[in-house]
Amino acid sequence: MEITETKVALRDSPDKKLKAYATVTFDNAFVVRNIKVIEGTNGLFIAMPSRKVKQPCPKCGFKNEMRSKYCNQCASAFPQSSKPAEGEDSSSAQLEHKDIAHPITQSFREYLQKTILYAYEQEKAKGAA
Repeated sequence: MEITETKVALRDSPDKKLKAYATVTFDNAFVVRNIKVIEGTNGLFIAMPSRKVKQPCPKCGFKNEMRSKYCNQCASAFPQSSKPAEGEDSSSAQLEHKDIAHPITQSFREYLQKTILYAYEQEKAKGAA
């Protein structure tokens, strides 16, 4: 699989971790939008597009966002667990999101990240000029 086009849209706020959004086209046939370029503690990395995980209300079955205290449909209270879920830490926000699309192999993830970060640097250089 070959990346045939990469578009990067820079974000304006310099103090935020989110630096840009990327759109990548594969083999001139498939597009993935909203890949995030993020500034982490070890430098830039990409985060694949994701959606919030929902939990059903035990009373009415309406799907609410994780960690909701009350159902948005019937207003009944959700049972709150007193202890954090297994493996939960300060990055518990990761447990609330699920990738929509993602690379299967490490080598393809590295190829994708390298291509997007190169396009990001090119776009950033255009903006500085």
